[in-house]
Amino acid sequence: MADDTAIFSGAVTTTGRSEALRLEKSFFRANPEFRQRAKVMARVVGPGHVLVTVEDQQIDALEPDPIVSAFLAFLERDMLSDPSRLTPVPTGRADALKMLLKGVAVSDDDHIPDDVSF
Repeated sequence: MADDTAIFSGAVTTTGRSEALRLEKSFFRANPEFRQRAKVMARVVGPGHVLVTVEDQQIDALEPDPIVSAFLAFLERDMLSDPSRLTPVPTGRADALKMLLKGVAVSDDDHIPDDVSF
């Protein structure tokens, strides 16, 4: 498995009539799913930040959003790299949440409307 925390250098260049992102060879050795001729998709996730995914990778039906997947992978790496920073939810806050949610029925099949923000 590739080191998800590795940083690779590259440059924007021109190839034929297209612009291209050129990355150092070590990126492709560490991430063989980005083999030559692989179809990729690039999503701008913020100014100066892009998420590149391989299109022919199978998408987990429970987590089709690559940005959520990337964020959860980041959290996992962070928690594993320094577990001393993890702290439990204080008992008082957990009790308050239980009271707030008392009687609320939920299901994994529930749909959250698109106009709901967190």
